[in-house]
Amino acid sequence: MWNPVLQTSPQRQGNKGFSLVELLVVIAVIAILAGLLLPALVRAKHRVYTAACKNNLHQLQLCWHQYTHDNEGYLPPNNFVYLVDVGGNPNPRLGEDAETWCKSIAPLDPDPIDETVSVLFIYNRSPAIYRCPADRSTVKDHPGKPRNRSYNMSNSIFCRSADHFKKENEIRRPSVLFVFIDTHEDTIWDSTFGVIPLSSAWRDYWLDVPADRHHCGANLTFADGHVEYRKWRTSKKGLNIGSRAKDELDLQDLRSLQMNIKGANGN
Repeated sequence: MWNPVLQTSPQRQGNKGFSLVELLVVIAVIAILAGLLLPALVRAKHRVYTAACKNNLHQLQLCWHQYTHDNEGYLPPNNFVYLVDVGGNPNPRLGEDAETWCKSIAPLDPDPIDETVSVLFIYNRSPAIYRCPADRSTVKDHPGKPRNRSYNMSNSIFCRSADHFKKENEIRRPSVLFVFIDTHEDTIWDSTFGVIPLSSAWRDYWLDVPADRHHCGANLTFADGHVEYRKWRTSKKGLNIGSRAKDELDLQDLRSLQMNIKGANGN
């Protein structure tokens, strides 16, 4: 009986691994791609934070308008913390000049904002809208605990220590009057943001300092309801409350904000 001869298949060659040169090339390509993509990812992250911050401020501005409409046109009270609860009308919602819209002391208060702290809370019960998502500051003596507030209100709004508007119908040009502003984490204290007017001999000095955590810029709301991103010409790091503008670029930033308060731009 004939038996066929079994042919053996050719021996397969084993798979070669990467050579050292090939591995180095792959690593170099990955490094180049990472270098190209990382800045784009960082920019995208900043855009998300900026958009979320603008939304928070938009919600606060809506609360501001609702308060005004519910209180005979009176604007929310907005006094320095040292003046709160000192005389004045016993009803803080009808022309009180010794009250403030938010009693939080941002660097010190460990508790979330609620209706006992902010007169605007009843219109939006989310404590998150008082804090910028890009604000990484924490409460003193509470390591890792985020502060409860990043935003202040312009002292042009019902602040008895400044030239201010008391009722909404007094504002002639609401589109150029700023209300809320993202405030620098190194200088924020109470909820009032002071801006020295151009008519003052101290006009070259910052009273409070705006944030610059959004790609060297900050978000502001205006009395007509719109929210605006303002890009600063220079960083605000190193400035303190009462600091003189540190250079010409910083002075230009200060001047731009001074144009959005009472006594400027037709207001």
